[in-house]
Amino acid sequence: MPKVTIDGREIDAPEGVNLIQAAERAGIEIPHYCYHPGLSIVGNCRMCLVEVEKAPKLQIACNTRVADGMVVHTKSERTIRAQKAVLEFLLINHPIDCPVCDQAGECKLQDYYMDYDAQASRFPLGKKNKKGKAIDVGSGVMLDQERCVLCARCTRFFDEITHTSELAIFQRGDHCEVDTYPGHKVDNKYAGNVVDICPVGALTEKDFRFRMRVWYLHRTPSVCAGCERGCSIDVYHHRGRIYRYKPRHNPAVNGYWMCDEGRHGFPALQNETRLTAPLVQDKDRLVPEGWAPALRRLASRILESGNAHGANSIGAVIGAQSTNEEAFALKHLMLDTLGSERVATVSWSPAGASGDDELLLRANKNPNTRGLAALGLPAHGLDALADAVAAGELKILIVMRADLVRMLGEEEFVRRFGALDYMVVLDTDANETCQMANQVLPIAAYPEIEGSFTNFQGRVQRLHQAFPPPGQALPAIEALARLGHALDGGARPSAAKDVFAQMADAEAGFRGLTLEALGPDGAELTGLRP
Repeated sequence: MPKVTIDGREIDAPEGVNLIQAAERAGIEIPHYCYHPGLSIVGNCRMCLVEVEKAPKLQIACNTRVADGMVVHTKSERTIRAQKAVLEFLLINHPIDCPVCDQAGECKLQDYYMDYDAQASRFPLGKKNKKGKAIDVGSGVMLDQERCVLCARCTRFFDEITHTSELAIFQRGDHCEVDTYPGHKVDNKYAGNVVDICPVGALTEKDFRFRMRVWYLHRTPSVCAGCERGCSIDVYHHRGRIYRYKPRHNPAVNGYWMCDEGRHGFPALQNETRLTAPLVQDKDRLVPEGWAPALRRLASRILESGNAHGANSIGAVIGAQSTNEEAFALKHLMLDTLGSERVATVSWSPAGASGDDELLLRANKNPNTRGLAALGLPAHGLDALADAVAAGELKILIVMRADLVRMLGEEEFVRRFGALDYMVVLDTDANETCQMANQVLPIAAYPEIEGSFTNFQGRVQRLHQAFPPPGQALPAIEALARLGHALDGGARPSAAKDVFAQMADAEAGFRGLTLEALGPDGAELTGLRP
């Protein structure tokens, strides 16, 4: 492994890495705009110029590979002078948009000006070149050409990652500008990534513009629930409301990117249809009640049915939107507490949903189909439950995170399950199945809980709670623990880490794993390890 000295510190750097990467290993920042680890190296911004001993000229750190014995200076007089000159050139025609720019607080022009330049402009404000502002280029992306520093990250992303080449750099000299080809718009399911990688305020997200200053936002690592890929993401939120998702680098799952379907999926979690209190059927409508009477009523109905018709008169449907911990908790309740083997799973994607592509998108729009399989739950089983209803054997159905009415259609649902004596739904929103239920228990959405999903590749990834659920909604594992206590008086774990530990003891696929040890990149199911 080559040894490189950067600013007097000796660093062991892997063969083939560049100086920016080597410096990062030692916590040394080399400023840069055009370099991005997920894209090709073009070396056009010149912001990363450094002094390398024995080299006659300053070298760009992004395209200079480490060599054993190399000595690099990032704070020398020559380097500092070059940084100031580069920033002055980049800022010559830059508009004074900082008070109204959404990139303020995350802008590398702001940061680098304060850290490496901090000198007054020598260029008259009235002589700056005027370019396009607030241009809707398509796919929810807004372009301010005046703010662009021509790093070419966006054009490289469309050329190299999506291979669609919607953006290019036109004109010459200080009149150069990023734009779409004449008569064309950006039409891309991954367009939001160019907003993420833009180091300045040239590309912004239409839905996020002017909604919230970034310094008010809190960031929580999580996993996208938009499909079975399970991209690693950061949830940006403020006072219990989500304002944006951004991809979080995970080399084993999504790299640096995410699709726009997942990126824009969070508004569905914040609808006015959110359930905030337990509901019970009163004649022809659902009315709110407290958790204590709701659980007493449900436990009483379950025990009555079990005593009168046997344990298998109670069934459960677990949707693949459920976390590993939620699915295990309901499985444990059904098999071990009630003694019922009537458990089915649902992994359903709506008609017209996008299919698999060569980058990230998956046709299966459920984040935990593989997790349910790893728990030994049947892949389907709805037909068997419907047959049991028709035979008069199944009386009570517990449905968790599965909108059966939307999936089957109202007429088909009534045909299959209309003869049930009692149905309880655990879900986040008042969906069509809730309208058919005798009881509805409000549970938390995935940004509101601790837990884990298992993606289609068998990688178990951790969810972190960004904020508490609204109203009286509870994490599903806590609701199930309370129900179990109401059934037999016994205590059950209600914290995700404790349920995960119980699951790891009982289920071979999760053996040896812990929730805390999953780390930012997750871990493979035990059965996949060599």
